[in-house]
Amino acid sequence: MNRFHHQQLLPGCSASSPHKQRRDDWIFLDVPSDVTIEVAGVRFQLHKFPLVAKSGRIRRILSESIDGDKIQLPGLPGGPETFRLAAKFCYGVHFELTAGNVAELRCASDYLEMTGDYAGDNLATRCEAYLEEVVCKNLEFCVEVLRHCEGLLPLADELGVVSRCADGVAATACAEQIAASFSRLEYSSGRLHVTKKSDPNSGEDWWIQDLSVLRIDLYRRVVEAVKGRGIRPESVGASLVDYAEKAFRKRPARAATGECEGKAVVETIASLLPAEKHAVSVNFLFGLLRSAIFLDCSTTCRLILETRIGSQLESSSLDDLLLLCAHNSGETIFDVDTVHRILLIFSHQEESDDDDDGSNFESDGGHALDKVAKLVDGYLAEIAPDANLKLAKFIAVADTLPAYSRSSHDGLYRAIDIYLKAHDQALSEMEKKRLCKLIDFHKLSPEACAHAAQNERLPVQATVQVLYIEQLRLRSTLCCSPPPEKLGSGAVLVAGGVAGISPRDSYACLRRENKDLKLELARMRIRLSDLEKGHACMKHDVNKKSHSRKLVVAVTKKIRKLNLFTAGSPSSKHEP
Repeated sequence: MNRFHHQQLLPGCSASSPHKQRRDDWIFLDVPSDVTIEVAGVRFQLHKFPLVAKSGRIRRILSESIDGDKIQLPGLPGGPETFRLAAKFCYGVHFELTAGNVAELRCASDYLEMTGDYAGDNLATRCEAYLEEVVCKNLEFCVEVLRHCEGLLPLADELGVVSRCADGVAATACAEQIAASFSRLEYSSGRLHVTKKSDPNSGEDWWIQDLSVLRIDLYRRVVEAVKGRGIRPESVGASLVDYAEKAFRKRPARAATGECEGKAVVETIASLLPAEKHAVSVNFLFGLLRSAIFLDCSTTCRLILETRIGSQLESSSLDDLLLLCAHNSGETIFDVDTVHRILLIFSHQEESDDDDDGSNFESDGGHALDKVAKLVDGYLAEIAPDANLKLAKFIAVADTLPAYSRSSHDGLYRAIDIYLKAHDQALSEMEKKRLCKLIDFHKLSPEACAHAAQNERLPVQATVQVLYIEQLRLRSTLCCSPPPEKLGSGAVLVAGGVAGISPRDSYACLRRENKDLKLELARMRIRLSDLEKGHACMKHDVNKKSHSRKLVVAVTKKIRKLNLFTAGSPSSKHEP
């Protein structure tokens, strides 16, 4: 089959004419045309007989039309260029079907009713055969056909072109993945082993980059087909990351159009995320969440992203958590509410995992909690200087994690100290006490305790508690420790507990100790109250004695003025 040539204008027809007229060398030039067909402003001088022999629509229009030599075909898929190929087919002129024209021709054949009902081996039949035998067996052809379907929807979808090409991509990708997996099989020591890929960007995932040229709605159809074929979640995730990065890199310059397309990209990719944990990095999820906040995506989209981030929060960094508020809302610099929701999701998932399998706490769960606790303390220190950050929000974020999540409270103490310093004038004494209740002073390091003991920003009760704990530590150091064999194998005495035992037992031990310490603290508060009352009484007595003394001095001065009891008085002279 020979490739067709470019169209030519009819002689005498200029580009400035109201309508363009075209006649190619394949039209019978020696036979006058008897019908004019107009497609999108372009007129074709043709002959009725070859057209009505293949097209049911043209046959019907000519039979029903009063003016049978002029026909308009509004909305023909593919426009004048596609109609030209369809007309060549009617004339029996051979041309080459390609991935670049088969989608338009298949839709045009449906529009023109060029099906097997009107002629055998018609244009629709030829297009269907090409799609099945050529396009669907080649991934690049499938992608190219899908690109041409962008302007042919919904007809291309109704005719099954989109679904077949999406399935073709999925089948090819699945076959490549299976073949690559078999190529990595090695037999040794009587067993089969799968070797790791030397280059993660090569091999069976080469198809990922080809999909980035598709429009987001058609990309969705391909990914859904790929996931249905059982492609590895990591490969699907890599494709989503690649598509998102390239989509935002080539966003249109127009703000409105760019935001609309960007919103569609974010919402679609969020809905396509694989269910498997760590299929995409948490850094990528935070990037999507930032875009979702900026573009004001749907609540469902943001909830999906927040839930996925919460499930793998231990892999995130402090920079990830520093989400800026959108559109300068004027409340706080950072989006504290979103981070609070993510922390709640993480906390609830940790609790459910812990209930399902108690050993999870001592392995991955305990490690994740410790990492997230340090992450939260760092986040609190970053947002604490914000003048618009309310105390309730600060406490809500700090109190999200369970009490046993922090092995050390140094980070939390530092964040609270920063908040007290930045909001000292705005906080009442009761609010300071409420804030300091978050700190377990038993979990402060000696250096942090020393700082807290001299911190004038802390309430008096907090300072007394720190001093009391320091006293307990000193007493524990001075007292004789029990022999190591009584503590169990590998156990080491530490302040407030025993190291080398399970976190759950240590936590229960700490709870008992905290209960005893609270009782002792209550006794100290009573003694402090008694001392304050005694001090007040002593002050009152001192003031009273001072007032009496001043009265005696004043009376003495007045008596002296009357010259009584002086050495030069008349009575003294006459004394025997």
